[in-house]
Amino acid sequence: MDTRKPAQDFTLRIRRYDPDSGEAPYWDEHTVTLEPHRSVLEGLLQAKAKYDGSIGVRCSCRAAICGSCGVRINDKPGLACHTHLEEALKRSKDGKITVEPMGNMPVIKDLIVDMDAVHWKKINRVTPWLIGKTPVPEREYVVDRVSMVDVTQTMACIQCGACVSDCLSMEVDPGFIGPAALAKAYRFVGDPRDAEQQQRLKDLAEDPNGIYNCTHCFKCVEACPKGVAPMNQIMRLRRRAGSDHHIDDRNNGHRHEAAFVTLVKQGGLLHEAELLPRSYGGDSWFGKFAPKAGAELVSSLPVITKAVLRRKVNPKLALVPHKIPKQDVKAVREIFDTIGSREERYELNLYVVGDDKDLEQPVAGAVEDRSTT
Repeated sequence: MDTRKPAQDFTLRIRRYDPDSGEAPYWDEHTVTLEPHRSVLEGLLQAKAKYDGSIGVRCSCRAAICGSCGVRINDKPGLACHTHLEEALKRSKDGKITVEPMGNMPVIKDLIVDMDAVHWKKINRVTPWLIGKTPVPEREYVVDRVSMVDVTQTMACIQCGACVSDCLSMEVDPGFIGPAALAKAYRFVGDPRDAEQQQRLKDLAEDPNGIYNCTHCFKCVEACPKGVAPMNQIMRLRRRAGSDHHIDDRNNGHRHEAAFVTLVKQGGLLHEAELLPRSYGGDSWFGKFAPKAGAELVSSLPVITKAVLRRKVNPKLALVPHKIPKQDVKAVREIFDTIGSREERYELNLYVVGDDKDLEQPVAGAVEDRSTT
């Protein structure tokens, strides 16, 4: 960002709302004059100081550390102190920078939302502290490097609530524990010092609003300003619960995932009509004949009927499996075989970029360069 550019005018369109006033929300516009590399937060504070002292905005460190100034800027969640005015202007639709309070949380005033009512309530739901093993070691509990790196990504969370603001599952089901709290849960599930990993996973798997309520929309991954990737942490919780601890949850979450994987491996694409019976009746073609699958199909008939009447589902296409060329099916199966043949599961982690041994091995080109100097 070029800090030598002269000051220019920026128009901020701020969503104002005071629930105690009884009046409806409205938009308020102010033009501020600042250098382009200044932040949206600085623009808001100038508008507050120069035009209207009643503008409600929360901030503290102004250095993208405390997470206090989380807002929605041009329909995207982010930190007001970490968003340059020039960048925000480029993303605006009409030359005006729109600033709103974060979503999925009640508004206290203007850009200030009630974090206690939603965000912190859900964080407390996952027991956000380490439950130490006993007996307590005489000296410190040394954690191996791999385990520490594994949880480092979740430790980067600054609790700004940006992921909560854009979570589509929470829009539909406000009871969903949510991306921030579940990422926090992995912080302790992945820590070898924690004594209650099994209990934590069983609790989150059995909860109807738990880990299997995420819809993989990636909105929380896009929203996080610190690269925590909450959805990835939720998927890791699922793998630990279902594959490592073999938790057969009452929500049918793990069986549903297993059926999904089997169908894609067998046919190269998902066969939706087979998914429900296999999830409830067993992961095979005979699953549809299981009494449990039949009962679930009968209970789903009203939803299926409504979908057909609204032309959301074509019965003929739904009952006939999708067909793709044989070589493509073979290629898909080879991917499954390659991943399945690995001795250890490879977990993607933003902070894992190599191994210490890689640093110890001399680079041939580097040696040659030194010898010629």
